[in-house]
Amino acid sequence: MSRVKEICTSTKIVEAFDSRGGCVEDLGGYNDVTGGVAGVILAAAAAVPCSGGVAAGYNRPKARETLFVPMAEDAIGTAPQQPGSEILLQDSSCELPIKFAVAGDLGQTGWTNSTLSHISGYPHDILLLAGDLSYADFYQPRWDSFARLVEPLASSRPWMVTQGNHEIESIPFLEAKPFKPYNARWHMPFEESASPSNLFYSFNAAGGAVHVIMLGSYADFGTGSDQFRWLRADLCSLDRAKTPWLIAIIHAPWYNSNEAHQGEGEAMRTALEDVLYGARVDMVFAGHVHAYERFSRVYNNKEEECGAVHITVGDGGNREGLARDYLQPPPGISLFREASFGHGRLDVVNFTHALWEWHRNDDDEPVVADSVWITSHAANPACLKK
Repeated sequence: MSRVKEICTSTKIVEAFDSRGGCVEDLGGYNDVTGGVAGVILAAAAAVPCSGGVAAGYNRPKARETLFVPMAEDAIGTAPQQPGSEILLQDSSCELPIKFAVAGDLGQTGWTNSTLSHISGYPHDILLLAGDLSYADFYQPRWDSFARLVEPLASSRPWMVTQGNHEIESIPFLEAKPFKPYNARWHMPFEESASPSNLFYSFNAAGGAVHVIMLGSYADFGTGSDQFRWLRADLCSLDRAKTPWLIAIIHAPWYNSNEAHQGEGEAMRTALEDVLYGARVDMVFAGHVHAYERFSRVYNNKEEECGAVHITVGDGGNREGLARDYLQPPPGISLFREASFGHGRLDVVNFTHALWEWHRNDDDEPVVADSVWITSHAANPACLKK
């Protein structure tokens, strides 16, 4: 029996703290995006198994537990964080259908705010974030301002995130340990999926009909690594008769026809694609490239009936701008690509069909620019026999 727990009837969030460690009772009134460090510092709703478990989400740690630069400007200083109460949120994702909002590379810009506004109008159950959250990049108060920015959404829906390159935040010879601020603030439920690391984990949704794998593009993924061994064990524990949908989230895309970040996901693809292909993963979502692109079902750089649909959604609104230049001519496996800010919506309707839509942030209005119906591999006898 899989040790993966289900996310369904309830989620918990740890109550927010102000910059002095005091408890802030009103979770809905803080959406300041000025970059200051006071106010609410809790952002993420924490996914908790139906049968119980520890809360996981955004925690504001003591300064000495975060990256030391710039320590003097850290909001709390050395004052210890005081424990707060928990707020129980009801979640309706114990059965199909289920709705996922999908985003990447959010940052803290006007376009970020537009993306979050559009997502807030979508009655989703869970948000999947493919890395690059705050773009703090060593300046720790940005983690706080990001928390305030996303709090209205993240305090009402589970935010399931993985890390990107902007979460690494390590300095050779000074702070060698990567992901220290990210791991301190965004504790995901990795223990529930028997993962040894907060950088990669999995969870079930919709009563186990959907299994989501959150992978670490910047954690060791080579053969024999903890991530490689965990991924194989996690996928081998699944029964596709009970779990018809498999979704993977990475940061650096394995397939990319944009000129930006060419080849940066190739080493991970070489190491792990066979594992995902063997398990018949249905979809792989990535960020990193600041544009949108959807590929056909693909495996080993070729269109393949039993491969995964690869989709890049690194267009959440980051401060670095859009990646506007694409390779020409487009490869045959690239079906739609556009350099615009936006977000994705995945409606898993039943055991066999899901509707994917990409919503462009056009003139501050949500515009559906790309959509496709996707059939699960579990509904394709040809894929199950291979």
